[in-house]
Amino acid sequence: MNKAEILKEIIEQRRSIFPKDYSDSELSQEIIDEIVHSATLAPNHKRTKPWRFKVFKGEEKAKLALEMQTIYKSTQSEQTFLEKKYQDIGFKINKANAVISIVVNFSGMVPEWEEIAAVSMAVQNMYLTCTANEVGCYWSSPAIVNHLKESLTIEENQKCLGLFYMGNVN
Repeated sequence: MNKAEILKEIIEQRRSIFPKDYSDSELSQEIIDEIVHSATLAPNHKRTKPWRFKVFKGEEKAKLALEMQTIYKSTQSEQTFLEKKYQDIGFKINKANAVISIVVNFSGMVPEWEEIAAVSMAVQNMYLTCTANEVGCYWSSPAIVNHLKESLTIEENQKCLGLFYMGNVN
């Protein structure tokens, strides 16, 4: 198979695979590093490299789950709070083998949409690298990521665009 055929096959196989379908087996650090590295190869105008990724595993991942559950609970009224949604937030993060925060850094050198587009292309590279390595993944962008403070150090010129969940597939 030539490179174009391999690439076409990977693109056609790319799917969002959710944490409920992840196994308990651990992703190797080598694979995680490869996935993040592929993201940094995305095109970006004026070489601003607007992506900021943070990988959460183990204890840090558990703290992220708790922080997101706390944010959800504190931003809902009694009438809108759903126990199932609260539990799902923790389940998804804890079931994933690794979670990567997706943050865009606005340089001021190019229009903001270009920086967001570059970050989106970086995430597509992560999706394709996950697919090539038979790793399940998906990008989630719940509104509560706008409130993450402890787990992410968001600067004034940055915005969290969501979380990228990864895990070996059953």
